[in-house]
Amino acid sequence: MQHLPIRARALLAAALFCATVGPTRAQDKRPSHAVPARAPSVINTQGMAGANAQQGLLGHEAEIDALLQKLTLEEKVHMIHANSAFAAGGVPRLGIPEIMTSDGPHGVRPEQGRDWKGVKDANDAGTYLPTNNTLAATWNPALGYAYGAVLGSEANARGKDIILGPGINIVRAPLNGRNFEYLSEDPFLVAQMVVGYIKGVQDQGVSACVKHFAANNQETHRNDVDVSMSERALREIYLPGFKAAVQQGGAFSLMGSYNKFRGQYATENAYLMNTILKGEWGFKGLVMSDWASVHDTQEALRNGTDLEMGTDLALMYKSVDQSAATASTAAPAPVRSYYDRFFLADPALEALKKDPALVPLVDDKVRRILRVMYATHLMGSTKRQSGAYNTPQHQATALQVAEEGIVLLKNDGNLLPLKKSVKTVAVIGANAERANALGGGSAQLKAKYEITPLQGLKNALGPGVAVTYAPGYTIARGQKADPALIAQAVAAAKAADEVVFVGGSIHGYDYTKWSDNAYDAEGTDKPDLKMPFGQDELVQAVLAANPRTVVVLLGGGPIDVSAWVGQAKAVVEAWYPGMEGGNAIAHVLFGDVNPSGKLPFTFPAKLEDAPVYKLGEYPSSPGEPLKEVYKDDIYVGYRYYDTYKVAPQYPFGFGLSYTTFKYGALAVTPGPQSATVKLTVTNSGKVAGAEVVQLYVHDNQTAVKRPEKELKAFEKVFLKPGETKTVTLALPADSFKYYDEGQKQWVLAPGTFNLLVGSSSRDIRQTGTVKL
Repeated sequence: MQHLPIRARALLAAALFCATVGPTRAQDKRPSHAVPARAPSVINTQGMAGANAQQGLLGHEAEIDALLQKLTLEEKVHMIHANSAFAAGGVPRLGIPEIMTSDGPHGVRPEQGRDWKGVKDANDAGTYLPTNNTLAATWNPALGYAYGAVLGSEANARGKDIILGPGINIVRAPLNGRNFEYLSEDPFLVAQMVVGYIKGVQDQGVSACVKHFAANNQETHRNDVDVSMSERALREIYLPGFKAAVQQGGAFSLMGSYNKFRGQYATENAYLMNTILKGEWGFKGLVMSDWASVHDTQEALRNGTDLEMGTDLALMYKSVDQSAATASTAAPAPVRSYYDRFFLADPALEALKKDPALVPLVDDKVRRILRVMYATHLMGSTKRQSGAYNTPQHQATALQVAEEGIVLLKNDGNLLPLKKSVKTVAVIGANAERANALGGGSAQLKAKYEITPLQGLKNALGPGVAVTYAPGYTIARGQKADPALIAQAVAAAKAADEVVFVGGSIHGYDYTKWSDNAYDAEGTDKPDLKMPFGQDELVQAVLAANPRTVVVLLGGGPIDVSAWVGQAKAVVEAWYPGMEGGNAIAHVLFGDVNPSGKLPFTFPAKLEDAPVYKLGEYPSSPGEPLKEVYKDDIYVGYRYYDTYKVAPQYPFGFGLSYTTFKYGALAVTPGPQSATVKLTVTNSGKVAGAEVVQLYVHDNQTAVKRPEKELKAFEKVFLKPGETKTVTLALPADSFKYYDEGQKQWVLAPGTFNLLVGSSSRDIRQTGTVKL
């Protein structure tokens, strides 16, 4: 490919990823949609210096210097705030275009138009990828690249310069309504998946925008909660994903979050933005606000906010001139536009005229914006090649991610895979025919099509099998079990050979009633971990009527299954699996695809077992100002369950297969401050499959209290029946370090470390030791 132009090489590379990174097919005779499986290698998030990863932003400093000399002060200020719902900047006099942004993390959002007025006949029905937690459940960094390449290509085709994703906040609170947008409870898994995603996007000539920096772990009170935590928790849990995004992924842009952090709003937080992000990590790109997350002109000017984004809708609720608002009920005095009233608009210009010493701060902001413009080929001699929109290759990637992300949680008596020779199948549950693309807030999408689970099952079985459907429940806020609908579902279950119950949570809400029906959505957290709308009662009745019932769960996070899981023989977690989700579910249930997904976060046996409740506080402590102290500290997810001996319903990293895997003995090769682990893995079953080999580290001689174990390496290995492969897992020095708050640095204390290799955090197959 070296003879091709750089953009062509990038596009071809993305196409190759889409075509070659595929799910594991359980049978030798593959269906027509199958693509070859490929064993990816884990991305090294430790070995690249931040300056190198950010180098792509520094290639046009001379041109930027010249532009800064020509820009007037008014034009500079115009560059650092929005001028429409998703646009900013633009100085036609100097050939500087607007920079265009778009949500979201798993697809390009429908066109909103100038100032949210909409665009008639917009071609904005595109690829609806599975949500980010589905991507994380693949444990396949190469799929992260393919996923990002789809987003970058489609954003490019739609004329977008920045795609507002990925979202990588730690899954701390199980009820967080936005967990579906995030990746994992584990910072190492987050780091591994985010690097590929960013590179996939940016290889298409579009900037990724990593969000939400930082400590945005709940939607309840997200605009006013003041989060505090230990420095160790910040460094070990909440920042590693962002650091990898900057220093290994080379992210061009990053978004500040709504919440306060240690008393100062995160978007204009001196410690987060200046000291850590731009100082320690050497970030050279732009920091944009979340929409209306800026609160003070001086704070934003001085503390790292480069671009203030928002909409006129936000200004209906928050005026820059607070004193005028409190002094009079009259309408504000006329101004040039809503956007000129932003904190980094007219108020900033006034501040700069009063204090010229602030001008270099604005110059730095404009420089960073221009760097992203050059890096995305909005400016300069290299033009961005056209992207592609909703192509068969993009749809194939959506299918692959869904298939590899589906997790088999239970399969007693090998009920799965079902046989296609079945005569009658009853599909039960309103989720079976509900589309989810338009839900979720800023993650809403307009999908070109969406294969529901019901349609996917019909596609797989064909006209020769009788498929009946009973909703069993009604999707409506506060809806309880309906005896008539349950009776109808029970009758259908009794009359069928096999039953597929599709339930769980739902994605989104009715925009006319912001919180109605919201269970996985921006702006609101879930009320509990139960399946809503009376589903627990329904599924128990269906299981009693026909024990050959497979329960398929949709959702953005853990679901409490305790009421009925003892009755169920087979349980499948399908997340929100995107536009090809129904086909992916059917492929797994009928054995065309061997499930290989692993949980990216722990399922607690009950909500009260979650560490955010046991050790921390959630959603916040009462009083003014609203505060939340992360008393759970570094004990997030499996770090808590394993250290404090609390049994989860399903552990981190867990996922079953239709085959079995045998782990060979470990061979550990120590280095001065590192180690390499080798072992063989054999597919000891009868069908092709993929296993995620997970390596955890336990410190035997720690000077401070540390978790029982921590994930430090993994690899997804694809194996045919009887095949054996050698897996090599590298543990650099960072794998053994902890953050010392006294020294304010990462420390590797000499001692002996246990190396634990297994199929989940609770299924350790082989152990070894290394002395450093």
